[in-house]
Amino acid sequence: MADEDVQAQGDRPWEELQRILDDKDPSRVEAFLEKTQPGEMARVISRLSEEDQAAVLHIVDTEHAADVVELIPEAQASRVIEQLDPREAAEILTELPSNEQADLIAQIGEEGAQAILAEFEPAEATAALELSRYPADVAGGLMVREFLSYTEDQTIGDVVEDLRQNAEKYETYDVQYAYVRGAQERLAGVLRLRDLLLRRSERRLGEIMITSPHSVSDRATLEELRTFFDEHRFVGVPVVDEAGRLVGVVREAAVEEGLHERSDSDFRKSQGIVGGEELRSFPVLLRSKRRLAWLSVNIVLNVIAVSVIAYFEDTLAAVIALAMFLPIVSDMSGCSGNQAVAVSIRELTLGIVRPGDALRVWLKEVAVGAINGIVLGLLIGVVGWVWKGSAWLGAVVGAALFGNTVVAVSIGGLIPLVLKRMRLDPALASGPILTTVTDMSGFFFLLGLATLVLSRISTG
Repeated sequence: MADEDVQAQGDRPWEELQRILDDKDPSRVEAFLEKTQPGEMARVISRLSEEDQAAVLHIVDTEHAADVVELIPEAQASRVIEQLDPREAAEILTELPSNEQADLIAQIGEEGAQAILAEFEPAEATAALELSRYPADVAGGLMVREFLSYTEDQTIGDVVEDLRQNAEKYETYDVQYAYVRGAQERLAGVLRLRDLLLRRSERRLGEIMITSPHSVSDRATLEELRTFFDEHRFVGVPVVDEAGRLVGVVREAAVEEGLHERSDSDFRKSQGIVGGEELRSFPVLLRSKRRLAWLSVNIVLNVIAVSVIAYFEDTLAAVIALAMFLPIVSDMSGCSGNQAVAVSIRELTLGIVRPGDALRVWLKEVAVGAINGIVLGLLIGVVGWVWKGSAWLGAVVGAALFGNTVVAVSIGGLIPLVLKRMRLDPALASGPILTTVTDMSGFFFLLGLATLVLSRISTG
């Protein structure tokens, strides 16, 4: 029967899963999940209602439920987990790696998270809560607590016996090294597992470990971690706190995933999607509210920009050709400004510049903007001259593009630094501000210069 269910999935497997859920047969649901490709799981689950998503986790055993949670987007998983009974949610979360537990707990509302943590063992609850308090983009927020560690006084025989007795627990660990703790739980050394096979069982770990091991701070940023893994070809590195205590291990794969997630987050913010990740399975009103938070502000900014055009209405009426060049001047300058924004955000992220470096950043951007403005201004000026046969029109358009390009790169380079000083998110706010300023200044340059030489353009 289970094989028939899977074969019947076709192009709309979520409908088949819906029918299986209606029968409330755990074995058929589990068989369906086992046969569904990991890459397809997120799509299938996202097409179900939130009630049915919770029903999937409720009806299967905790191991299958944990597998589903790992395969679907984090934002979706946290919403489904919140719908479960706290005890049931806790059982599922305890099946997950510690870093994923912490990420989900951090996304769940405070009341729900506290209820779930109350069902954990006290030590596990404390550890999960500590991890969830780390920012997502530092080593502490990326590390796992599932690793092998022993004390200097233990022997090889002790380690081998521990591995035998806890083989089932350790099989889910990414084990390549064991870490050795010294006084006050500080990281003392690293033990290669092959040494367990090549040394006598009575030898103490302190005698055979690699001393002065590499480690990173639990506050190390993504950039610092990426630099570390670029310089050292390790799969993972131990993480220590301010006192040098061993608190976790961060894998290179987790760093790459963190960088990718931050890039996605910055892109969403730049497109005006605020309030966290958005999926189309979320309630319509919630998605609408998040988008309107940015769009409603943006429409006000656009009205301000358009008011400049209204002020020069007579000039536009006299030389209608100017209307053709308005979007060119604003859009080309906007592109230049966005390039400056991207470089500033990147340098802020890398720690190369700080808000106090505004003057240096501005001078560097003006130099580039002036060169690009001259080149672009000449190109569009020639186009205006040839197209309309007016050298004055070409000169006005070219000068407007030159001036607006300098303004755009200046604003684009400085806005992220100013927003950073104000403790606002540069990735979210830089775009709308830059767009409004470049539109307003572009319209003003073009129409203002045209007004000054209106008689010459009209007769040229």
